[in-house]
Formats: sequence, C-alpha cells, structure tokens
Amino acid sequence: TMKLQSPHFQALFTPGLRSVAELFEKKNYELRIAGGAVRDLLSGVTPQDIDFATTATPEEMKEMFMAAGVRLINNKGEKHGTITARLHEQNFEITTLRIDVVTDGRHAEVEFTTDWEKDAERRDLTVNSMFLGLDGMLYDFFNGYEDLKNKKIRFVGKASERIQEDYLRILRYFRFYGRIAENPGDHDPSTLQAIKDNAKGLAGISGERIWVELKKILLGKHVSHLVGLMYELDIAPYVGLPLDGNLEELDRVTKNTANLSPKPVTVLTSLFKQKDDVTTLDLRLKISKEEKNLGLFLLKHRQELTRALGTEPLRPYQDFLMDSREANTNSKICELLKYQGEEELLREMQQWTVPSFPVSGHDLRKMGVSSGKEIGTALQQLREEWKKSGYHMDKEELLSCLKKL
Repeated sequence: TMKLQSPHFQALFTPGLRSVAELFEKKNYELRIAGGAVRDLLSGVTPQDIDFATTATPEEMKEMFMAAGVRLINNKGEKHGTITARLHEQNFEITTLRIDVVTDGRHAEVEFTTDWEKDAERRDLTVNSMFLGLDGMLYDFFNGYEDLKNKKIRFVGKASERIQEDYLRILRYFRFYGRIAENPGDHDPSTLQAIKDNAKGLAGISGERIWVELKKILLGKHVSHLVGLMYELDIAPYVGLPLDGNLEELDRVTKNTANLSPKPVTVLTSLFKQKDDVTTLDLRLKISKEEKNLGLFLLKHRQELTRALGTEPLRPYQDFLMDSREANTNSKICELLKYQGEEELLREMQQWTVPSFPVSGHDLRKMGVSSGKEIGTALQQLREEWKKSGYHMDKEELLSCLKKL
C-alpha cells in the first residue's frame, strides 16, 4: 500500500469535491477516484477529467443528492450506474461498482456490487484499474502501479477475455502503449496473439468509436511501429486502413512531423496511395468533411507543391494560397509543410500575413476603363504582375503598369 499526497492530488479538493465527500461520508458510502485519473495522478499529471466510483447504488445516490438539494444532470448513464451531480459549478460523474454480466463485444449488461476488486477486474488495462481513496490511499489489485512505473501495458487478467468483452480494447491497448511505453516492440507475445485472434471483432465496432481511438494513436509515440503492428496482426482491414498501406512513407512522415503537432489525418495520409483510400477510410470511420478534404488535398499536392530553389523557397505555397478560391487553404498548406518536414517554411507561413490586392474595378473606372469585360481582363493581368513582384507592388506601381499593358 502507498499513500499519495502530491500537489496534483491536493489540487483536486475544490469546494465541490469537499461537499460531495461530506455527503458520502455521512451516509457511510465509500467514494474513490477511479481509472484514468488515478493513472495520471501517479504519473505526476493533472487529470483532465475525474471519474469516481462508489459502493452506493444509483438509487441511493439520487435519494442522497435530492435530499441535499443537489442538482442532477443528464440521466443517460443511469442504467450503467452513473449519476452526474452538479455542485459549486462543477460536475461530478460517480459510478456504482459493477460487474459485467453479459457482453457482446460492444455493449455490456451490468450488475451492481460493493466489491472493489470485482469492479477492477472488468476494466481493460492494469494501469487503468486502480482506485485512489480521498485520503490518498492507493487500491491496486492487479499491479497497475508497478506496470506504470515499468512503462508496461498489460490487460487485466486474460487478454483474450478482456478483448472479447469489448473489441475496441485492442485499439485502447495501442493507444496507451503509445502514451506510456518507453520503447517500441516491448509487447508480451501472448498479448499480440490474443489481439490477432480477435482482430475480426473490430468489424462490429462503430466507425466513430474506432476513429476516436485511432486519432489518439496517431498523435502518440511509436506511431509507425504501432500502425505496422496493425497490419501484421490483420487489424488494418477492419478499421478502414488501405490493404497495402505505404508503411515506409508513414515512417518518414512520422519523423517529419515529430515536433510539429500535425493533425491525425496528416499522419494517416502517408499510408494512402490513391483517392479511393480516402473514400474507404471515410466510409468506414465517418470522418468529418474537413478531415476528408485535408486527406485529399495532401494526397494531390504532396509531391508537386514543394519548396522553390533560390531565395524564395516559400513562394510556391504563397502563390498557391493566393490563387486558391477554397476555404481553409492556409491551414491545409501548413499541414502539407508539416507532412514534408519543412519546419522553417512552416514557421514563415504561419507568420505571413496574406496581402490584399490593392487595385479594384473602381480604380480602373477612374482611369477610363469602362466595360465590365475589359475591367475583368485588366484586373487579371495586374494580379499576375503583382504576383510576379512577390505581392510587393502597390496601387500606384500597378496602375502605372496598366498604361504599359
């Protein structure tokens, strides 16, 4: 046993949490911090959100909160035992300890329990199966803390049983491996075998859930190793990846984008060889329109839109942006520069203010150009001159150009 008293842990005790703790204590219901928040606290990280677990049933919690005049919000999680209470402008999500009675690889029917170990047993990975008392006492039934210190990712109990309860856990294994493990390739062979044996189960998981996990994998560590494993273990076809993904290009692009905070699609596009690959991904994962457009943009321009030789390497990108009639072109170009590993040019592009063309049709009318068609042609010619000057010519210079044209 160990007791945690870190500043991160102490910082959780807001007026809201103190009030919640008091209510549970009065009724003699046990309340502990659960899952991912415990893992974060033990790693010295402030958790983004905190889940609580309790021995109280949903009915007992509702009764207790209502008697205390506490507002309850969103009862969607109630059948799984989750009650959300709002105190002092803060939401508290508290779930009754439970056992999964029947699972079909996607959903579970649950039964409530007061046994903390039974609840820990149905969780996916040892590092996610710990509880932390509000006094800082750690409850760790499956050596999760040991695994966390050694940067090991293991399933609770038998890997194949955990996976068959929810096939998405295959991708969660990869996600946490990319977050916690120090080195690629440090897997237990029996775990990988269990993943391979059950890969087909991912076919029944919704695209939206898969995409949430896949995005996190693509932004973690060891990306090319983990995606390579997805191919080796026959996972790729069930999650929308192309059958013959370009793993060498992926390896190159993950190195290019290492410190540049790319979007997940930017990394993923490296696997693609043709437009159909983006379509297949979209059909399976229901990616957003913006994500799909970015994939198609990178696929189309990654080879021909590149730095210029000479003193103005950024010019091709600037010209492309100035000629573009589409929204978001600037951010797409920035993702392309990340893809290509052009760190310097990316910085320049992010600092570049898109200039506005200084001449209008009104200026040309004042100079005696009257027909709409002539104005259109003249404006187009002047835009070309302006572009050649690197967008430096001002209105005067451009209009004096007009006289020569």
